[in-house]
Amino acid sequence: MEADDYYTKDGTVDYRKNPADKRKTGTWKACPYILGNECSERLAYYGMSSNLMIYFTKQLNQHTADASRNLSNWSGTCYIMPLLGAFLADSYLGRYWTIASFSTIYFIGMTLLTLSASVPGLKPTCSAKDVCQPTGTQTTVCFIALYLVALGTGGIKPCVSSYGADQFDDADETEKNFKGSFFNWFYFSINIGALIASSLLVYIQLHVGWGWGFGIPAAAMAIAVVSFFSGTRIYRYQIPGGSPLTRLCQVLVASFRKHSVPLPADKSQLYEVADETSAIVGSRKLEHTDSFSCFDKAAVETESDRANESKVSAWRLCTVTQVEELKSIVRLLPVWATGIMFSAVYGQMGNLFVSQAEVMDTHLGKTSFEIPEASLSVFDTLSVIIWVPIYDTIITPFARKITGRKNGLTQLQRMGIGLVISVFAMVSAAVLEIVRLGIVKRHNLYDAELIPISVFWQIPQYFIIGCAEVFTFIGQLEFFYEQAPDSMRSLCAALSLTTTALGNYLSSFLVTIVTKASTRGGKPGWIPDNLNYGHLDYFFWLLAALSVLNFGVFLVIAQRYTYKKAVGTLR
Repeated sequence: MEADDYYTKDGTVDYRKNPADKRKTGTWKACPYILGNECSERLAYYGMSSNLMIYFTKQLNQHTADASRNLSNWSGTCYIMPLLGAFLADSYLGRYWTIASFSTIYFIGMTLLTLSASVPGLKPTCSAKDVCQPTGTQTTVCFIALYLVALGTGGIKPCVSSYGADQFDDADETEKNFKGSFFNWFYFSINIGALIASSLLVYIQLHVGWGWGFGIPAAAMAIAVVSFFSGTRIYRYQIPGGSPLTRLCQVLVASFRKHSVPLPADKSQLYEVADETSAIVGSRKLEHTDSFSCFDKAAVETESDRANESKVSAWRLCTVTQVEELKSIVRLLPVWATGIMFSAVYGQMGNLFVSQAEVMDTHLGKTSFEIPEASLSVFDTLSVIIWVPIYDTIITPFARKITGRKNGLTQLQRMGIGLVISVFAMVSAAVLEIVRLGIVKRHNLYDAELIPISVFWQIPQYFIIGCAEVFTFIGQLEFFYEQAPDSMRSLCAALSLTTTALGNYLSSFLVTIVTKASTRGGKPGWIPDNLNYGHLDYFFWLLAALSVLNFGVFLVIAQRYTYKKAVGTLR
């Protein structure tokens, strides 16, 4: 092996900013620290968020619909903020320092939330169990803490998965083939943290106290930070390539300025630097594609450009690679949009599934032990933990034999299968609610606190969503990483996460519309405080119908999608 073969060719460097040595940095030896960070951070997040619906209704004394909207809006913000973190990571800080700095904000938010639930004067005043009258200040402190956590997630969510994938050299076929498995095991580590959160921390919150229930996740966040810093010496680092938003705007401006300039018949005449590497730090050259040809005008050299070649502005003339960056983002947007409906379905686990469980029998068999309502999400987590190894070791090799592709299914095929599976999760939830309401009607149990039907009948809907996650969410993670321009991977990871944000906002919007429409004339509506008088099943059927429509749109988009083609090497 030649000396150059010991170093990565994807532009990564070590912590001293020297070319990264393959023998000492990256690959699976760096991943335990990243996966450990993600596992601990997700334990903190789910340990804090899984029971928020009950915390809002019982401790902050909010109505069910209000609590649902507040939870959806906060969850949505958690998945919008990654756009900020991704921009800073790709443009200036790099993924490593973005994760490090935003983790500090995250930890501050978790600590304040713990104080708001445990310190007299900050925690809600309760005259009895679940009979609380919080002051405006107490509620405000709680939401300040929650939105600090949302800000902190902005630097972690878009960067950790991309940072882990950065540990594998794109220019080395052997290392590159490991990336698909990395995304599977990355998602696996997320759900190990979620498993502990939903099985143990939810119980602590309800039976020991909210102070301990939020304090342990805060400690887990501290462990996440320590785990991440522990791998500093063996990580590979991508150098930030400057503001991607500026480059995208330059293409838009340049193409508008030259809207009347004709395109050359030979597209090889479009402007590109002569070097093997592109003009963009941290990015390979991209081959020209025929779609969205209006943007190609930004790369047309005019006589004026040639005459002032050394002084020509990037706002007048862009490289083909820069134009193709914009095209890649535009092509991703329709696929991105179809993930919003899936996220609305996924968000019901911490929202209306919990409300549904509150009016069901939560006892374990005939014992006096009660299962916390939010703990049912453990079956979603178990489903993911079961399906990830099945997908990696059984489905992928089987599909590979049929399709001949190294990953078995394309990322779009994988995502589409998940969208179909998610429909059945909503059907399962709707059918269960029909059965539950049937018991209410037959036995006149409208004002009963609990209906004699076991909460364990919710297991199928959780398990089905977990299966759908393995196909859709992991496929989405890999798809947005692979199809993103090299210098915009954090930004595109953040873009994929915003589907979760918009899914939560969509859920909140649908609840608002349904509540207004169904409560006319003094009716209790679909989602009243007492669900025995409502029709939660109608809402689940609505989500199922919208999911079917969304899948039809996805099929059309997927069939027309053009994959990017990278050439050359990174600078």
